Amino acid sequence: MDYPNDQAPGAPIRSGIPEHGRIPKYYAVKARIAVLLDELGEGGLLPTERELALRHEVSRETVRQALRELLLEGRLRRQGRGTVVAGPKLEQPLSLASYTEGVRRQGRRPGRHLIGLDRFPCPEALAAEIEVERGEPVWHLERLLLADDERVGLESTYVGVARAPDLDTAFDPDSSFYAYLHDRLRIAFGDADERIETVLATPREALLIGTPPALPMLLIHRLSRDADGRPLERVRTLFRGDRFSFSTRLRGAERR
Repeated sequence: MDYPNDQAPGAPIRSGIPEHGRIPKYYAVKARIAVLLDELGEGGLLPTERELALRHEVSRETVRQALRELLLEGRLRRQGRGTVVAGPKLEQPLSLASYTEGVRRQGRRPGRHLIGLDRFPCPEALAAEIEVERGEPVWHLERLLLADDERVGLESTYVGVARAPDLDTAFDPDSSFYAYLHDRLRIAFGDADERIETVLATPREALLIGTPPALPMLLIHRLSRDADGRPLERVRTLFRGDRFSFSTRLRGAERR
């Protein structure tokens, strides 16, 4: 197989064009618009659908399909009545580092907005995960995740009231929960199990995050343990698929 000299690492081979060379019309338009995005740069205003259709001699529906894919991929974003070039995706490490640390490392300003903090008797399934008695009180902390005031995710945290008894009065919901546990309660994190899947947001979640229901989301389930190996928290976090990517470092297995 021939590779172009300017093939970027991680880019689709042959720019996604099949060996027989026949590609859908919208995809060809999408590739041309992608070149235009690089020329415009972040924040650049995209021409209207009508202008793009005339420029590429295709129908507006063909242009609309190309733009729809670029929006879902995070290359574009809506701004007012127009469409502009989006910035790079936020890269979140798959580690016990908090969301705050991950966003700050990329020069963005992290933030959170409290949706609700509720106390309720722990149901059986959750009790088994965080190792508390069924009916024992637990907190549910739900917050919007922000990056430079842009809504990028939704986080639900469940923790036993016995582990954080004053969460409703001593914790600033706009701050890092991990920092609160470590600095205020002197709880050290040990390890965690995580599972990632792709989902669509529910109507409520899409409304809170401010995205179309059809936008793919990255869903992370996390069960964290303290330094003694005791379950500490159960977290369900939705991240916008068009604004986030995740990274980790893999180590070689030990040989015996």
